[in-house]
Amino acid sequence: MSEAPKRSRGRPKAFNPAPEQTTIQALDRALVILRALASAEGGQSLTEIAEATDQAPATVYRALSTFARHGIVETQETTQLWFIGQEAFRIGNAFLGRSGLVEYARRVMRELMAETGETANLAVADGAQVIFLSQIETHHPIRAFFPPGTRGPIHASGIGKALLAHYPPRELDRLVGVGPFEAYTPRTITGRAALEADLAAIRARGWAVDDEERTEGMRCVAAPIFNEFREAVAGVSISGPTVRVTPDRAEAIGAAVRAAADRVTLATGGIPA
Repeated sequence: MSEAPKRSRGRPKAFNPAPEQTTIQALDRALVILRALASAEGGQSLTEIAEATDQAPATVYRALSTFARHGIVETQETTQLWFIGQEAFRIGNAFLGRSGLVEYARRVMRELMAETGETANLAVADGAQVIFLSQIETHHPIRAFFPPGTRGPIHASGIGKALLAHYPPRELDRLVGVGPFEAYTPRTITGRAALEADLAAIRARGWAVDDEERTEGMRCVAAPIFNEFREAVAGVSISGPTVRVTPDRAEAIGAAVRAAADRVTLATGGIPA
């Protein structure tokens, strides 16, 4: 009995679509809806999602109903609010499983939190934003809180600036442009020249500071994690209220954060810059 020929992986040989055929418009709209729901704090009503995505309520409802059938979103009958579902979390975890970054980082972050007494964070860049992957919270009642999936502006984030400091100029042009950048507090850096000066200082000392640039009353100290090509691909930070993360402590915390980031770099096969 002859064996059936093995099916090769990847695209069929005849698969060569035109650029306009490579996306599915309905799926594209549905993913916009899912992103809008994921970015909101708490649940959202059908009307709120429709307004946020500039889509018709009927279109939004069909997409949500399809997602709900697969467990990607959930709805509460009593409030008529929609939420991200458990299946979305499981799918998202597949991204974290691509490498040992989160696993290795959490070990180091626990030690960093114990050493500094403040919340430790891990984040990566996603375009002009950073997205937090993991957090080890301090035991203090007043603390920073960035649940996995939280996003922040790259120019007003400790980890964001730690990464930007090691990006080539063309990448800065693409991500932040010439400014002015959005201001979140009176301390936010809004000009390209001021940002470049800060990035130069970050490269010189090895760690970055978000000095109430995103949230008043909160300070963050961060350092980059590098891959095997010495490219900054993620960052570790310590964040806490300014009454505890004071300028006097910044240098000691910065050294601890940089050492932690270097340990994660080495543990994941990277080369510290």
